[in-house]
Amino acid sequence: MSAGWSLERLFADFHEKIARELASARMLGHPTAQGDASEKTWNEVFNHYLPKRYEARPGFVVDSLGNFSQQIDVIIHDRQYSPFVFSFKRIDVVPAESVYAVFEAKQELTAEYVSYAKIKAASVRKLHRTSLAAQTIDGMSRPKPLHHIIAGILTLSSVWKPALGDTLNGHLRAEVANGILDIGCVADAGWFNRINATEYELHSVTMPATRFLFELIAQLQAIGTAPMLDVRAYASSI
Repeated sequence: MSAGWSLERLFADFHEKIARELASARMLGHPTAQGDASEKTWNEVFNHYLPKRYEARPGFVVDSLGNFSQQIDVIIHDRQYSPFVFSFKRIDVVPAESVYAVFEAKQELTAEYVSYAKIKAASVRKLHRTSLAAQTIDGMSRPKPLHHIIAGILTLSSVWKPALGDTLNGHLRAEVANGILDIGCVADAGWFNRINATEYELHSVTMPATRFLFELIAQLQAIGTAPMLDVRAYASSI
């Protein structure tokens, strides 16, 4: 191997790039501009580093019954098997069946934003999803069971000290129907993940963005492919 190269240095450089871009967004001054920049940064990170079967974008999620989610900062959805993504006046709308994960992206982690993230996650998870049998070399498969949609929150920093402590744990565990958060990143402090219905692991570590991304990829791998959506169900709204 060339002198000076190491996997640890590559990971450190990756984390520093994300943290630097998020920190630069804070310099914009206006809260709306800061939020837009944070959202754009995370979408760019996912589109660059996630496997190409996934795509990330802001927008809304829709189901075949015509129900819409709230506006979502980051939608990670299927790129390979999803037949369409709608665009209207430069706002994207993603079919519910193709969604793997949704995130709220903010500059700071606060109780209010944790609550927002839960409500937005619930607005996606309550949507109707179809799943059809697929033709394989061995004949028709059974319809794929609907997967759990991953949800979380992404920030640069936290208003709490410590950033990942009892206060965050309490807000994560506060119940919102269908709004449970599975994973999140505080880029300058650490990351968290859900380990069962009510318990979380809080990780105050170096290079949290890198560690978070690896865990997210592992959770996406566990889902497998998106279900085959019923195109005719969507067409019935025409």
